Amino acid sequence: MSKTRLLSLALGWLVIALLAFAGPALAQSSDPGANAPANAALADMLENPETRQQLIDQLRGMADANATEEHADTSTAPAVKEPSLPRRLAELTSHAAGNIGLQASLLYSSLANLFTGSEEGASIDLAVVTSAAINLGLVILATFALFLIIRRLVRPLFARLSLWSMNGPALQPLLRLVICVALAALVDILVVALAYIGGNLLATFVVGESGELTTRASLFLNAFLVIELLKAGVRMLFASRYEGLRLLPVAARDASYWNRWIARLIGLAGYGLMVVVPLISAYLSPTLGQSVGTLIMIGAFIYAVGVVLRNRQRLRDALHRQAARASLSASRVALTLLGRIWHLLAIAYFFMVLVLTLTRPTDALPFVLIATLETLAAVLIGLWLSKLLTQTIGRRVTLRDDLRQKLPLLEGRLNAYIPKALRVVRIVLLILVVMVSLNAWQVFDLAGWYASEAGRGLVARLFSIAVILLVALAIWLVLASLIEHKLNPATGRGEPSSRAQTLLSLFRNAIAITLITVTIMVVLAEIGINIGPLIAGAGVLGLAIGFGAQKLVQDIITGVFIQVENALNVGDVVTLGGITGTAERLSIRSVGLRDLSGTYHIVPFSSVDTVSNYMREFAYHVGEYGIAYRENIDEAIQALNAAFDDLAEDEEQKVNLLEPLEVAGVIALADSSVNIRVRIKTTPGMQWAVGRAYNRLVKYHFDEAGIEIPFPHTTLYFGADKDGGAPPANLRIMQQDFTIDGSPAGQPKHPKTPMRSTSTVSQEVHNQDDDGGVDNPGSGN
Repeated sequence: MSKTRLLSLALGWLVIALLAFAGPALAQSSDPGANAPANAALADMLENPETRQQLIDQLRGMADANATEEHADTSTAPAVKEPSLPRRLAELTSHAAGNIGLQASLLYSSLANLFTGSEEGASIDLAVVTSAAINLGLVILATFALFLIIRRLVRPLFARLSLWSMNGPALQPLLRLVICVALAALVDILVVALAYIGGNLLATFVVGESGELTTRASLFLNAFLVIELLKAGVRMLFASRYEGLRLLPVAARDASYWNRWIARLIGLAGYGLMVVVPLISAYLSPTLGQSVGTLIMIGAFIYAVGVVLRNRQRLRDALHRQAARASLSASRVALTLLGRIWHLLAIAYFFMVLVLTLTRPTDALPFVLIATLETLAAVLIGLWLSKLLTQTIGRRVTLRDDLRQKLPLLEGRLNAYIPKALRVVRIVLLILVVMVSLNAWQVFDLAGWYASEAGRGLVARLFSIAVILLVALAIWLVLASLIEHKLNPATGRGEPSSRAQTLLSLFRNAIAITLITVTIMVVLAEIGINIGPLIAGAGVLGLAIGFGAQKLVQDIITGVFIQVENALNVGDVVTLGGITGTAERLSIRSVGLRDLSGTYHIVPFSSVDTVSNYMREFAYHVGEYGIAYRENIDEAIQALNAAFDDLAEDEEQKVNLLEPLEVAGVIALADSSVNIRVRIKTTPGMQWAVGRAYNRLVKYHFDEAGIEIPFPHTTLYFGADKDGGAPPANLRIMQQDFTIDGSPAGQPKHPKTPMRSTSTVSQEVHNQDDDGGVDNPGSGN
């Protein structure tokens, strides 16, 4: 950034700062005693003929300029009650510049009169000044020596507090830090107080006249108390030697730098204005004292601006790194913007302090200092509370093992809600810090706003909304945890049934929808929105949707009754709408089925007339086994019972058998078989597995007993003459050997022609006579 651009930006921010911060201070009413130093300086200047003539010339010029301006204003435009913003800024800048010029002329004239002796009573009494300087020097040396000795003695206590703050076993780290910093600050205050008391005793009984505290010593000791307490406050923020007692998260090197710089600035301005200026005014000249005070403030301003510009990029990078770690987008934007313009704001602040010191030091400067301290306190408290909340509830929640076993989803649910709640709390803290800071600078009257009806109403509404949201969240957590407890096999009444899982899942969804709807309605009503028309409109909209989506309504109503009647659950094998499969998903409107081939079907409940559930309480394997007509039926039934006995002894299948085998007997004399039906009662859903295992055993036992399981037969009819004689059946059986590759033996191979494997097919040809007998193959009768 070029110097010209930097200068223009600095000038712009200085103007904004003067308007925002100096306005309230300049608007305050001043008392008659506030301008006593200025009146004394004016009297001294009037006594000097040269400075008196200069003042007369300046006043005449200002009067002529004001007369010309008023004449131009009255001739061109009507008079206004309040001056415009540019004019106010111009007057403020002109007043400050004129004051600086006046102070410079007064300083020159005072120094000239002081050493020439032309001013009455202004000659220097070297003996008095030397004695006063020696006595004051002794008090200063004794007080600072006592202060440093006491601080040296309490260093081990600071070290122990720092060690416990970093490695203490109890409390949260931030709480330990705050407690240790508070104790260290208390010790630091006691050290300052002891040094102050010791200095008073030395100044009263040792230095000068015994038993009398001189004004000089009192000025210094009071300044020492105020300034060292301010430095103690700075040491709370930047404890360069003790990392465990440092409130701000900065490195030790940076903390030492900023602590040293701020301490120098406070010492320069504080001791200069509170000790040097009063002493010069008392022993030399009031005009000279006021001029020296002006020089001190200008020097402090130049020193502060130099340090700010020297660390502009360094602090900017630190703020950008902090912005990258911020979780809130608003915090990232604010820190990034602050990193770009912080030096301009700092320069504007120091310039404002300089202008107020030069224009109204008695009433405006204390206001600025108090407002600065209030702003710093608000920011630090906000940061401390935010960090405390982050360390207390911002970390991942870990429940006890027994509670996690009972409610396995509660931990994840809490870890999803707490960061969002913490983000809202941080936003509220940020708003409060901004409001308190604006109130400190009298830009915003916080107490008056809260006392107003609008302020109280807004706070009450926000508090009510927060309570409503917390109650709704608590209800949801309790009900969802209760449903989760019922669904958990380890904590409920054993493994929940499919019906219980389905209904509880539907209830959880219904509770979530109901809570969200009711909470939104109550929040809108609390804000002040009339929800009557909204409810009426929702009713009309629901009626219109009901007429326009009758199928959807039918789906929902049918689904509700199906669930209430416990017709099917997730995991059941059912037949719905002509589709048989396993129910994988069940909602209030439809059911998802997966059939045997793996195809997934979505069947709306409006298309369901009948629900066929194969998994309710128990099931049956119904088997029909055909035997040949020549076989003995009783032997076949014995074989079926033997097969069931083997099935009952199977470790894998016997747990699925509920009752003994039921033999219904012969149910049909079919075309080629005699059919016998049996039935096996099984646990629900296992009828197919039991049936497969039983069929396997039946085949083994039928083969062992020589019982034929018939297959379809074919009868060939060769015709008959008028006498009923049948022509002979000319049959020829051909048999040929084949090679390994499937080609007939003795024939050449054709590599380009694909070979087809053949086999000999034997077939019994039965010539059936009128009596149903079977003749031998090849017979013609």
